[in-house]
Amino acid sequence: MRLVSSSAIAVTLAAVAMFIPPVIGAQGQETARAVAGGGISVSGWSGKIDANEEKQGQVLNNAKLSGDGGNLSVTTGPAVVYWNPANKASGDYSVKATFREAKYMNLNDHPHPYGIMIAGNDMGTPEQSYLYCAAYGNGNFIVRGFGPAPFQMNGRRGEGNAAVNKAAGPGEPVQQEIAVSVKGDRVECSVNGTVVAGYSKADLVGAGKLKSTDGNYGIRFAHNTEATVTGLTLTK
Repeated sequence: MRLVSSSAIAVTLAAVAMFIPPVIGAQGQETARAVAGGGISVSGWSGKIDANEEKQGQVLNNAKLSGDGGNLSVTTGPAVVYWNPANKASGDYSVKATFREAKYMNLNDHPHPYGIMIAGNDMGTPEQSYLYCAAYGNGNFIVRGFGPAPFQMNGRRGEGNAAVNKAAGPGEPVQQEIAVSVKGDRVECSVNGTVVAGYSKADLVGAGKLKSTDGNYGIRFAHNTEATVTGLTLTK
């Protein structure tokens, strides 16, 4: 019987590996791209990318926010939260907007979310805290906070709900109306007019979580995502 050395086996396996394409994004980890002509061109607005994106060398100008206060266009880049410091909410309130992904998964190889941010405090600093509810074009939604470390309210990748619209396929349009409301002790997220999640303030406010449900409101986008935002509105 002919013996084959371990070094020969290693060389063979390495050669085979060269011809096996990597499974990019299988776990949702594809690298954030840099957007050409990035930055913020909407008067009065600010932004901050996620801390893990900063650790990977990304900067805010690698994402793009354009338009005006009523019609916003976002292209990422690194995951980012955008807000206008003048936009603050307190007490009981509801913040809503319509998000339209003209070409689902146009910049990524799997669904990425976008949605409403509320309860922003110390925004733009390493200590910033906020909560967001975001929808995916595949029928899922996610509720997550930063306090300033991330905390998950409905799982690492969210969950499905029949109220969340699904794109017909990659490259097809999909639209979601997303709202986050604070009323008394209750915080709720609605998608397309249906409450998909709700929590008590005690679930959200405290050490390692939100400082308060009062604060700035705005929008939140995952990395490598492109959509427009219209009708960002606060109601009391």
